[in-house]
Amino acid sequence: MAFLSTKSVTLLFFFILGIFSTAESGDPDPIVDYLTFPLGATANGTFFTFTGLRSAFTEFPPNFKPTKATFVEFPALLSQSVSMAILQYPAGSLNPPHTHPRSAELLLVVSGSLQVGFVDTTNQLFNQTLQLGDMFLFPKGLVHFQFNADPRNSATAIAAFASANPGTVSLPPTVFTSGISDEVLAQAFKTDVVVIQSIKAGLAPPPS
Repeated sequence: MAFLSTKSVTLLFFFILGIFSTAESGDPDPIVDYLTFPLGATANGTFFTFTGLRSAFTEFPPNFKPTKATFVEFPALLSQSVSMAILQYPAGSLNPPHTHPRSAELLLVVSGSLQVGFVDTTNQLFNQTLQLGDMFLFPKGLVHFQFNADPRNSATAIAAFASANPGTVSLPPTVFTSGISDEVLAQAFKTDVVVIQSIKAGLAPPPS
């Protein structure tokens, strides 16, 4: 079970600096220093502090887990065109194909290794195996994934975004659990309704 080491924290520090110095903003340029949310909320040191990533430094989940710091979780990011997430991958786990419609993603591996890739608009796959300290760019809006192929060791990565709210569209639930009819999906994937229903059953959450 691997947590972030001192070396990884140092990489994180410089990674965050890189966000502010190199990111091209995808959000509208602010016309004030900062915005509070809700509007009129008190702005003090606490408002500009986020503690929601602490668990990623002390706990490791049994399944893939993104711990996000976007505008939704950290309101001080509103209008600042930056956000991030710590991504934890237990052995053999997958971050399924997905997109971020409002930002590119810059991924830094801080422990373990990852197989990553994205598909461009010509349907070409760009993939790579990343080791500790490696970075990879996923262009804005393109389908991409990360996979920890190691059957024994976990991996951790830090994702940076040039948007306060990059959004995530995960393909499996978006396609199969959003209410699109079985007949439409069967025709789109050139299969039959039984196969579609089987896929949907596999994606459904277990009964509580």
